[in-house]
Amino acid sequence: MSDSEDLAACVRRALNDYFRQLDGESPQKVWDMVMECVEQPMLEVVMQQARGNQTVAAKVLGISRNTLHKKLVQYGLDA
Repeated sequence: MSDSEDLAACVRRALNDYFRQLDGESPQKVWDMVMECVEQPMLEVVMQQARGNQTVAAKVLGISRNTLHKKLVQYGLDA
């Protein structure tokens, strides 16, 4: 199993657990919840691997440096 398959399986398990635990409640903002859970640790790890270099990190992520900077500010990782 590849790393991407491992990650996908982990996300599936977490989402299935989330829906099981709702106990009849309606799910809310699932997209936002998942993105917030995934984006911040991804940004932290990539920034660490890029040794804080936003240009390098943006290239690794496949996003613009501007978008990366906005995301870092959003999660309080811009320090």
